[in-house]
Amino acid sequence: MSHNLPNKLREAAAHLENRFQEREELIRVLLLALMSGEHLMLVGPPGSAKSQLARSAAALFGSSRSFDYLLTRFTTPDELFGPVSLQQLKQDRYVRQTQGYLPEARFAFLDEIFKASSAILNSLLSILNERIFYNGAEAKEVPLLSLIAASNELPEEQEGLAALYDRFLFRYETRYLQQIASFERMFQGPDTPPPALLDAGDVRRIQDSASGVALPEPVLVMLFRLKTLMEEKEYILSDRRWRRIGRTWQVSAAIHGRDAVSVWDTVLTPHLLWDFPEDLEELRGIFAGVWQELLAKEMDKELPLASYRDTLQKWLSREEELSGFQFRKEVGSSLGRTQAERLASMTDEARSELEETARSLQGRLVAWQEKEKQLPAWIESQSVFILHADEYAIRFTHLRIGGEKVLQQLQGLYRTLFDKDIPGVSYDYTL
Repeated sequence: MSHNLPNKLREAAAHLENRFQEREELIRVLLLALMSGEHLMLVGPPGSAKSQLARSAAALFGSSRSFDYLLTRFTTPDELFGPVSLQQLKQDRYVRQTQGYLPEARFAFLDEIFKASSAILNSLLSILNERIFYNGAEAKEVPLLSLIAASNELPEEQEGLAALYDRFLFRYETRYLQQIASFERMFQGPDTPPPALLDAGDVRRIQDSASGVALPEPVLVMLFRLKTLMEEKEYILSDRRWRRIGRTWQVSAAIHGRDAVSVWDTVLTPHLLWDFPEDLEELRGIFAGVWQELLAKEMDKELPLASYRDTLQKWLSREEELSGFQFRKEVGSSLGRTQAERLASMTDEARSELEETARSLQGRLVAWQEKEKQLPAWIESQSVFILHADEYAIRFTHLRIGGEKVLQQLQGLYRTLFDKDIPGVSYDYTL
C-alpha cells in the first residue's frame, strides 16, 4: 500500500470540490465508495450535477475503462451489454459482443436506473454483487470496480426493485445549490476533467490490505448496538449489508495505514444506513450516540471515565452507611467493636480512593484541555473522509464535560463524608 494514498485522495477531493460546489460530503462518500469497490446511488432532482460528478470521478482514474448511459423504459439490453454476435448465432450460440460496453468497464454510471426494463435490471444484479455477467452459457467475470447510479426518484415497493436497490451500499441525496457564494463559483470553476490522480491498482491494493484489518471488539459491539437501536425504530438492514458496512470501515483503516478499525473509519456510516432520504437525520442521531460511546472507549487511556465513574458509584452506594458512622462518632454514639473497626477501615479506604481518583482525574482533565487546543488538526489527520473537524472536536469537549461532572461529584461526596475539600485538588470549571 502506498503511504501517499491519503494525500492523493485529499488532492482528488480538492479538485472535485473546485468543480462541484456544496458537494464536500458527497465527494468523500463517493471516494470511499470507489476505494471500497462498492456502488453509490444518487437520488435528486434533474440538474443537480449527478452525472457530471460521476464522470469526473471516473476521470480521476485516467485511462481506466468507463461506461455511462441514460436509461429509459425503451432501453434494450444490447445498449448496455453489447449486441448479439451474428457470427455466433449462425453456430446456434447466443453470445454478446461486450467490448466497449458495461461488462468490460471498470467504472460505470447509469442515469435514471429505475426506468430500465426488468430484463436489464435482472442482468445487473449479478454484475453488481458477484461481478459476473452471463454471456450466453458462459459466466464471465467483469472488471467492474464501482458503479454509480442516479435517479430522480426512488422505486415504489411494488415494483420489485428491492434486490437491486440493496446492491447500492452507499446512498446520497443531492440538492440544488443553496448559498449565493457557491452559485457564483459555479460559473467560475474549471470545465476540464480533473487530473488522473488514482488508478485501479490503488483500489485493488487497498481492498487486499483491508482483508487483514482487524475489527476490534469495541467496534463490533458498536456495530451491533447500532443494529439493535435501528431495529427498535424499525429500520431493518440485511446481514449482507451489515457485513459490507464493516468492510468499508476496514478499507478506510487500510487507506490510513491502520491495522485495526478506528472510530474515525466510521464517520460516513449514516449514508450506508437509509432506504429513504427523509430517514437520514434520525439515523444520524442514532449513529451519533453509538459513535460517542466508541470515542469514549478509544480515548479511555487518556481519560478513563468508566473507571472514574465506577469508583464514584462504589462510594456513593455506601454514602449513607459512612455518613451515619461519621455522625455517630460526632455525637458519641457507641457501636460494637467489630462494626466500628469495619466502618473505620471502610472510611479510611473511601478517603484514600476518593483523593487518589480525584487527583488522577484532575490531572487528566488539565492534560485534556491542552489536547483540545490542537484537536482540529489532529482530527483531520485521522481520516481524509472527515469534514468539519471542529464539529468532531466538540465531541471531545463533551467527554471533558463528562469528566468534570464526575470530578464535581467526587468533590461533593468527599465534602459530605469528611466535611472538607479534597487536599491538593483544584480545578477551574469555567474554561
